[in-house]
Amino acid sequence: MNKYTFVNSEFFYLLVIPIVILTWYLLKHRFLSANILFSDTDAISKETTLKQRLRHLPFLLKTIAAALLIIAIARPQSSTNWEESTTEGIDIVLAMDISGSMLARDLKPDRLEASKNVAMDFIKKRKNDRVGLVIFAGESFTQCPLTTDHNVLINLFKDVSSGMVDDGTAIGMGLATSINRLKDSKAISKVIILLTDGVNNSGMVPPLTAAEIAQKFGIRVYTIGVGTKGFAPYPFQTPFGIQYQDVEVQIDEETLQDIATLTDGKYFRATNNTSLQNIYKDIDTLEKSRIEVTEFHRKSEKFLPFSLWALALLFLAFVLQITYLKQIP
Repeated sequence: MNKYTFVNSEFFYLLVIPIVILTWYLLKHRFLSANILFSDTDAISKETTLKQRLRHLPFLLKTIAAALLIIAIARPQSSTNWEESTTEGIDIVLAMDISGSMLARDLKPDRLEASKNVAMDFIKKRKNDRVGLVIFAGESFTQCPLTTDHNVLINLFKDVSSGMVDDGTAIGMGLATSINRLKDSKAISKVIILLTDGVNNSGMVPPLTAAEIAQKFGIRVYTIGVGTKGFAPYPFQTPFGIQYQDVEVQIDEETLQDIATLTDGKYFRATNNTSLQNIYKDIDTLEKSRIEVTEFHRKSEKFLPFSLWALALLFLAFVLQITYLKQIP
């Protein structure tokens, strides 16, 4: 709903001037009248002509024009600034494994970069959702809290790299940190998308314990296991530079399935770039809930109509005074 505000509202005090002048004019013509002595009044018409009725119109038009000019100087603006609106959306936290094993090359260019690229495309499509980012390896931390400013989130996403935290795979810690970001959310649909390529081997919180906490807060967890089945080329630093060796892919699919089942989510396995993209497409069809979003709307100046009406009234008053209502001294 549009609201009108005034930048220079102090100029409204000037409206006293046309009010005072109008009052003075009315009092003047009420108490001051000319007397003409005639022996016979039959020659004077008792009917009031239209011209006589309109003799005060130019003054009234000028008074109204003055008031409109004062309103224009006060700079009226139409605004819906910081309007609370309701939109369709959900609250989503992306929990991403950045351990050293995410550098394996079974996805192109590697697991981590492939996961980042697909996740960023996913974020761009969820325009009405609040999205946050949690990263974990041997420990976990929040890279970006829930936000609708997806440009900021994507820029932070680009800075994510392996080695930002101690190596390891703390799935339970990553899940617990994500829950902490969602537990106070008022959205009906609260979702965690947890992506990992390994087995929980560090952290103080067991994955299933974290899943039980998520269930209590009504948070659905969608788990993604990243990595081909069998062996994957992994980079090793040698005296001759980086060499690639095939390493067995070990993903605790049973735990990831249990987390998804316990929280009414779903488990996915991404063995290549295409399957990873398809997984995010499936998640993109999640049911949306209603959340409140604060939106900013630009103000627009509205002084011009008041100015034009004032000029039009002044012009009309001038034309009447020199034509139809012209007075001869």
